[in-house]
Parts: sequence; C-alpha cells; structure tokens
Amino acid sequence: MLNSSSLLLFAKTLAGKYSNADQAQKEPKSFAHINIYFRPLKWDILKGPWFYSEQSYDYAPWSPYRQGIHKLSKIKGIFVVENYALKEPERLAGSGFMPELLQNINKNSFFKRCGCAMHFSRIKPGQYIGEVEPGKKCLITKGGKSTYLVSTVEFTKSKWIGIDEGFDIKSNKKVWGSIDGKLEFKKTEQIGINLFEDWLEET
Repeated sequence: MLNSSSLLLFAKTLAGKYSNADQAQKEPKSFAHINIYFRPLKWDILKGPWFYSEQSYDYAPWSPYRQGIHKLSKIKGIFVVENYALKEPERLAGSGFMPELLQNINKNSFFKRCGCAMHFSRIKPGQYIGEVEPGKKCLITKGGKSTYLVSTVEFTKSKWIGIDEGFDIKSNKKVWGSIDGKLEFKKTEQIGINLFEDWLEET
C-alpha cells in the first residue's frame, strides 16, 4: 500500500497543464511561450497507469512539436516514466486540451522508445527530480547527426523546470539544446485530482 500510495502522489503531482508564459514575457528573445500537458489516461483505455503528454507553442496549439505516451511504475524506490512514440501523432494532436480524442488510443497506436525512460527520485514530499535512464541510448537524429539525449526535470505541484540537450555520440560534444538555460513552467491547471488507487492496477 505504501508503494502504491507514493506512486499515486507522484502521478497526481505530475498531472496538469504547465505554461512558461511568465518566462517568455520576461525574456521574449530567449524563450517562446510553450504549453505542456501531462494528462492521465482513463483507466479503461490501456488498463493501467498511463499518461499522454503534449508540448506546443502557444500560438499553435493544434500543431504540437512533441507528443508521447507514458507508463508509470516504481522500481526500487525510483519512479519510472517509460516513453512511447505515437505511430500517427497527428491523429491525437490537441488531445492535451481535448481529452476526448484520447479514447482512440490502443496498444497498437504506439511503440517504445528504448533507452528513453525518465527516472525520478523524491527530494521531499511533493518534489521530484529526474533524468534520462543511464546508458546514453536515447538517440535522436538532428541536422543529420546522431545524438543522445540528456534531459533533466524537476517538478512540484505548482511548477516544472527542465532542459533537453543532445550530444554527439562519438565526441560527446553538445549539438543542440537551449543556450539560455532551463525552461521554467508554472502549473496552470490541475488534472490529476480524480486519480485513485484503483487507477494504478493493471490487468
């Protein structure tokens, strides 16, 4: 029960809509206005603790630049958020703010992004910090170069702070990613208030 209770708190804390409007307004030359959604899937969709995520520029909510499906678990004290890519992401574009579209998801809709799970640790109640699983195997091709992802994230019930960077797999030199620092988001909508212990059960 303790394990499931801590995973449920993690899920409730993660769920929400986040916006970096304040950061974008203060530093418009460095940061675009971005919205992030982490929306729990209804249990009957995949019959377990799954999320849908979506990131888009505020001016183009129907054209997200990142979408994903995520399975939650807790292994040896680490909160694991597995990452899956959608086969037809355009079919779910806008699901962050129109969750009825998520009813179209099934286990044939996505595939696992190997090496790309995020591992989170609890810093204190309601505060978590995480990074990509060890191994440098979350590979992303940009500009014709194969890079490995380095991602760090910290979140609480009210904020999300993170940065993604790509490094050359041979030289370990940075190839892409922010040169102005981390993205800083505030949670503007609570989404996980209706999650309960039975949402964690798998069939």
